[in-house]
Amino acid sequence: RNAKTEADLNLAQARVRDLDAQLNVREADLATALNENRALENDLHELKDQLVTLQLSLEDTKKHLHSEMLKRVDLENHVKTLQEEMMFQKRLHEDELKETKRVHESRIAEIESGRQREFESKLSDALQGLRKHHEEQIQGYKEELERTFSAKMENAHLTAARNSDFAKAAQEELMETKMRVDTLTSQLNQYQSQNVALENRIRELQETIDNDRDLYQRRMTEKEEEMAQAQEQARAQLEEYENLLDVKLALDLEISAYRKMLEGEEERLQLSPSPSSHSIAPQATSQGRLFLHGKKRKMKEAKRRGRSAGFKTVQHASSSGSVSIEEIDTDGKFVRLKNNSDEDQPLHGCVLRRHLGSVSDITYKFPSQFILQAGQVVTIWSATAGVSPGPSDLVWKSQKSWGTEDNISVTLITDDGEELAERKVIYIPRGEEGGEQDDDYEELTGSEMEFPSRTKRRRKKKCCLIS
Repeated sequence: RNAKTEADLNLAQARVRDLDAQLNVREADLATALNENRALENDLHELKDQLVTLQLSLEDTKKHLHSEMLKRVDLENHVKTLQEEMMFQKRLHEDELKETKRVHESRIAEIESGRQREFESKLSDALQGLRKHHEEQIQGYKEELERTFSAKMENAHLTAARNSDFAKAAQEELMETKMRVDTLTSQLNQYQSQNVALENRIRELQETIDNDRDLYQRRMTEKEEEMAQAQEQARAQLEEYENLLDVKLALDLEISAYRKMLEGEEERLQLSPSPSSHSIAPQATSQGRLFLHGKKRKMKEAKRRGRSAGFKTVQHASSSGSVSIEEIDTDGKFVRLKNNSDEDQPLHGCVLRRHLGSVSDITYKFPSQFILQAGQVVTIWSATAGVSPGPSDLVWKSQKSWGTEDNISVTLITDDGEELAERKVIYIPRGEEGGEQDDDYEELTGSEMEFPSRTKRRRKKKCCLIS
C-alpha cells in the first residue's frame, strides 16, 4: 500500500508539474492578451486623436466652403451691379445727347430769324463737329464700358470657376473624410468588441486557473492524508513485526537453553538422547520454511487472480525520434506518449496504428494543430475508460478499447508513412523463461531467518521490461 501510495504521490506530483506548466502557459497567454489589450488601447487613443483632427479639419473645410460660397454670391451681386451701372450710363448718355440736340435745335430756332443764313454754314460745321465729338466721346465711353464689363465678367467667370473647383474639391474631401470617419468608427467598434472578448477570455482563464489550483490543493490534501494514514499503518505493522520478532528470539533462546539443559542431564545420567531434543531445531526450521512457503503461496495466489498467472508480460519499445510510446494499458484503457526532447513536437497528421493478433488494424489520427510540448506526456484514453481526462489528454470517442489480447502492438506513424516509435506487449509462459521464475522467490535458512535485514535478493538485468 505504501508503494501504491508513493506511485499515486508521483502521479500527483506529475499532475502538479503538468498543472504548473499549464499555469505558466495560461500566465503567458494572459500576459500576451494584456499586451495586446494595451496595444489595442494605444491604437484606440491614436484613432480617437485622428478622429478629433479629422473633425477639426472637416469644420475648417466647412467654414472655407461657406466663405467661398459667400464670395461667389458677392461676385455675382457685383456683376449685376456693374451691368445695371452700365445700362444706367448708357441711358444717361442718350438723355444727354437728346438734351444737347434739343438745346442746339432751340438755339438754331432762335438765331434762324436773324442770322440763319450767316451762321448756317458755321452752325452746320459746329453741329457736325459737336456731333462727331459727341459720337467719339460716346464711342469711347461705350468701348471703355465694354472693356471694363468684359474684364469684370472674365474675372467673375474665373473666380466663379475657381470657387466651383474649390467647392468640388471641398465636397470630395468632405466625402472622403466622412468615409474615413465611418471606417474608423467601424474599426473602433471592432476593436472594442475584440477588447471585450479578450477581457472575457482573460476572466475565463483566470477562473479556470483558480479552479485548477483549488482542485490541486484538495487533491494534495487528500494525498497527504492518505500518505499519513499509510505511514501510520506501516509504522503500526512494523512495531507489531518487531514485537513478534522479539518474542520469537526470546522463545528460540529459551528452547536452546532447555535443549542444552536436557543434553547435560542426559550426559550426567548416561541416558540415550531423547528424540525430542534432536527434532526441535528441524521443527523450528521447518516452521520457518512453512511460514515462508505459506507467504510465497499467498503471493502466487494473488498473482493468479490477474491475467499474468501463467504468463509474464514483456514490453519491447523502440523510437527513432524524440517522441516515444511510454505505456500501453493491459486493460485497453489508454496509450501514453512522451516528448523526450527540449523542443515542441507537432503531431498533427500523425496516426497511432494498433495491431491486435488476427483482428484488423485500427488507427487513431491526432487532431489538427496538435503539438506535444517539450518534456510533456499525452494520454489517449478510450471511450469506455471511465475517467475524466486532464486538460492535455485526448479521448478516442469512436473506439471503446485499445485491446486486451495476448499480443498488442502500437506504432506511431507520420503522414508520410515513416514509423517514429513502437511498443509491443507480449505474454510469455513462465515455464519457457528457463529458471527465471525461481528468482522471484528465495527460501531463507535458519540464520537468515534470525537476521532478515542482512538478506539481499538478487535481481538480473534484462534488455526488455518484464512485469
